[in-house]
Amino acid sequence: MMEGRFYLGVGTGEELNEHVTGARWPGPEARLEMLEEAIGVLRLLWQGGYRTHRGKHYTVEQARIFTLPDEPPPIGVAASNPKAAQLAGRLADLLIAVAPDEELIREFEQAGGKDKPRYGQLTVCYAKSEEQARSTAHELWPNAAMGGALGQELATTSHYEAVAELVREEDIAESVVCGPDPQRHLEAIKEFEQAGFTHVFVHQIGTEQDDFIRFYAEEVLPELSS
Repeated sequence: MMEGRFYLGVGTGEELNEHVTGARWPGPEARLEMLEEAIGVLRLLWQGGYRTHRGKHYTVEQARIFTLPDEPPPIGVAASNPKAAQLAGRLADLLIAVAPDEELIREFEQAGGKDKPRYGQLTVCYAKSEEQARSTAHELWPNAAMGGALGQELATTSHYEAVAELVREEDIAESVVCGPDPQRHLEAIKEFEQAGFTHVFVHQIGTEQDDFIRFYAEEVLPELSS
């Protein structure tokens, strides 16, 4: 069912998810190095048969995937800085980013990604009013306003909660498209297009998923098609 519709998105991780193993949380350069090696291991295993890998960060002894797909899934690398975009250009089948950043596109293309897809994630909160949307986004997704690498370096949910206390509704409104105005959603999508992205996927915050889908089907997508 997912043939041709699934890709594997990978990135350098977040301490929140990985500190539980007890291993030291490495710095950004080391995490990129580990990601590059991990991609190599994945592609080795997708060749079929028993495979062994002894690298700087990972050891795999006589591992085999018994249910191989007819075609290995494309690998997308998430990038928020130039070095990650360069790695994506060299090794990935597509780029994933969460901001319409032209510099990321340039680095990705120059490193070998010129003819590869470039996916941008747009975070929105549709509701019947902008006020309701801003309140929902502030309650459920305050991390949208946490800039820089902060989201990768916080180790526990209590750390996130402490930072979230500092986030205001107006901060969220600067990072998330809030409300029912189709023009604002269209403008945000076009920013990705102008930056050089080939695809945009939209992340809706909140429980009003049916209304969001209807809104996009009736008021946003027809404008894009035209």
